[in-house]
Amino acid sequence: MPQEKSLTSQEREFFTLVQKAAIANPFGEQRLSLDLQIASGEGESNGGHQIDKTLRVLEDQLQALGDSGRDDLNAFSGKDKKLLEDVYLFDFFYRFRKKFDDHIRAQIKTEDKILKLNFAGEAIAVLQSRGFSPPEIKHAIEMGYQLRRAFYFINQSLIGRSQVMKKLRFDLWNNIFTHNLSMYDAYLRGRMEDFSTLLLGETGTGKGTVAAAIGRSGHIPFNMKRRVFTESFTSNFKSINLSQYPENLIESELFGHKKGSFTGAVENHVGVLENCSPHGSILLDEIGEISQPVQIKLLQVLQERFFYPVGSHVKAPFHGRVIGATNQKLNELRTSGKFRDDFFYRLCSDVITVPPLRQRIQEDPLELDDLLSHIVSKTVGKPSPELEDMVKQVIEKNLGPEYPWYGNVRELEQCVRRVLLKKDYGGDKKYAPTDLQSKLAAALETGDMPAQMLMAGYCKLLHLRHGTFEEVARRISLDRRTVTKYISEWDQQDEE
Repeated sequence: MPQEKSLTSQEREFFTLVQKAAIANPFGEQRLSLDLQIASGEGESNGGHQIDKTLRVLEDQLQALGDSGRDDLNAFSGKDKKLLEDVYLFDFFYRFRKKFDDHIRAQIKTEDKILKLNFAGEAIAVLQSRGFSPPEIKHAIEMGYQLRRAFYFINQSLIGRSQVMKKLRFDLWNNIFTHNLSMYDAYLRGRMEDFSTLLLGETGTGKGTVAAAIGRSGHIPFNMKRRVFTESFTSNFKSINLSQYPENLIESELFGHKKGSFTGAVENHVGVLENCSPHGSILLDEIGEISQPVQIKLLQVLQERFFYPVGSHVKAPFHGRVIGATNQKLNELRTSGKFRDDFFYRLCSDVITVPPLRQRIQEDPLELDDLLSHIVSKTVGKPSPELEDMVKQVIEKNLGPEYPWYGNVRELEQCVRRVLLKKDYGGDKKYAPTDLQSKLAAALETGDMPAQMLMAGYCKLLHLRHGTFEEVARRISLDRRTVTKYISEWDQQDEE
């Protein structure tokens, strides 16, 4: 019987750092600190991490382990075996990360067609050589693919260096894998359907992009024999904008209907819930728009995991994960009774607020440069510093640094297109304060406006410019509640 192997104390210390890095949130400060410790504070930064140096140092350590004849996982037991297993999986993930990325990009291009994992043979051989069993290899490939998809979609689609964007990326990773990756892997992998999410934020902030990052990053099983993942992540994320349907059609779009169930139902219709795969997610956009009867039916779906198509008495199962999104103030909807508390509590396993663009730029003005680079590149199909400079010059000349971007990232995207077409953009005229400025100036000239309303108008003018009650309060040295009261008074008299 071969003698059992063991790690040295120095190897345990080093591999423990790697193990901690393997389960740390890659968008958090802890992971950056661990990478620096592993790499001894040296090396090149890569996406905020010293990953290239980390991997070179790790490769040297694993080579030394192999040179000593101790690279077979099954030669170890207990804590040493678990430690080495996690280190090997970390090495596997980063060794194949670029090939996983290539597979992700190829899958995006082909959409719902299931592709073969063209490096599966190589990946399986590496894991086999280190002592992993077939079930363990299957698990490693599934986790590697899920981790890489999550990192890819969060990192590639949610651009920004501001603190609120860093927090958003950190929160999204935890939404997908929980705060503890080991716990997720042991208990919740493939069982996240009960963890519904609410996305809050103004129009145009990118809630759909955030939802897609969550929805496309779920667990997908791997078929070892066919060497394919059983589903495409492009097809297991569904989205429906509830505000686009009249009240009498929302239930049909959600739950489907049977032929003859109502006037105009000339054939069976499969709703979005039934189209959601067992490993999929569904975004219910503008969820604040739906009536209480529909809320009650969706509540039943979330609690009991089945529904009835319109006109049917046969249960249909629902297996997916629900993501709700709204640009409305949810607390106001709940207080008014338009949004049921029981429905809210069933949806709020996690609540994520997508920050407005003005807040992002206020925190870090260079965020605008990052977004312009991303949008221009996406629009014209390749990076173009020349076009970025042109757009930025128009923004600086016409809008200035404090323009509040009422339409958020969506407005910025249209600004880029307008500048490419006309080399001009004057902002959203709906919110232009010209009329209000004239009214206040006239009042100052004639002296016929009460001081209370003059102050209310001034607060309203600043809110139109800067977009937040907090910023108005800061600029004129009032508390937020007073500013809110003044603006409310102006809006009320303006409506009369």
